[in-house]
Amino acid sequence: MRLGLALGYWWRVPSSDHLTLAREAERLGYDSVWTAEAWGSDAFTPLTWIAAHTSRIRLGTGIAQMAARSPTATAMHALTLDHLSGGRVVLGLGLSGPQVVEGWYGRPFPRSPLTATREYVDLVRQVLRREGPVALDGRFHPLPYAGPDATGLGRPLKPITHPLRAGLPVLLGAEGPKNIAQTTRIADGWLPLYWSPFRTDVYEASLADAPKDFMIALMARARLCDDPAEGLLPVKAMLGFYIGGMGAASRNFHADLMARMGYEEEARRIQDLFLAGRREEAVAAVPDAFADEISLVGPRERIAERLEMWRSGPVNDLLVTAPDPATLRVLADLIQR
Repeated sequence: MRLGLALGYWWRVPSSDHLTLAREAERLGYDSVWTAEAWGSDAFTPLTWIAAHTSRIRLGTGIAQMAARSPTATAMHALTLDHLSGGRVVLGLGLSGPQVVEGWYGRPFPRSPLTATREYVDLVRQVLRREGPVALDGRFHPLPYAGPDATGLGRPLKPITHPLRAGLPVLLGAEGPKNIAQTTRIADGWLPLYWSPFRTDVYEASLADAPKDFMIALMARARLCDDPAEGLLPVKAMLGFYIGGMGAASRNFHADLMARMGYEEEARRIQDLFLAGRREEAVAAVPDAFADEISLVGPRERIAERLEMWRSGPVNDLLVTAPDPATLRVLADLIQR
């Protein structure tokens, strides 16, 4: 199992310790560092800053939102940073949900998410391969654009810049069973949102046809502390926000996933409380058991025991959201034993 550091996205202001953590992770032998985006900071700019202050660690977007950029623009970001970093980029992509796609990016959420994702990845790979002019007769991402308001002057173009790697890894953040199954066919890896070593059967059918070298890169909160209950508070806060607020009452992919993992009643209660403006109650309603089984929290011995369970499954990259260098050092020591 390889270790990665997941820094997420910025909240109110940039975090003062992200670069420090990234450099410490590289020193400790971590394989990768990951950034994210929602509706604030973007995923690529912080990675560029980190790339300039590191030399080996891989640089992942976990995740870059598809609605934020056209497929060719995303490919340009990836190939540019790949050149600047000496071939260290891992491109993680996600569709997001209707709330963000329509409310923030001002684009229609695709009625066929699988088709939209497949077209997006196809175009990104065409740019990175640079075998010819990039074109697609797509439903959601036609290139050249040929809609009713088109000038008719567009023509397929071949990227001016030669990509450093035609096989730059592309991973997808997918939650629904069909979306995960498609990910095993069109991507190099998968970025699960929640993973429990106690409930691997939730994803078993979707991953049945995954290639042998398919990358499963799991993001999980990790914290070295004496009191697991206290260490789980940030996990519960995150779950309350995602399950309650990252989606509408009628369509919330995160709540649906929690329900499939055996917590349907609890997921709906969290959602109801959050949407009613009772956010503290929503966080309190997150079951400790669920927060615990998707995290690595507590004393060193407890983390070591849980980590062995995770290592026995199909996850080959553990991307930890770790708030301090001490936690990073303990995980590095446990993995390298």
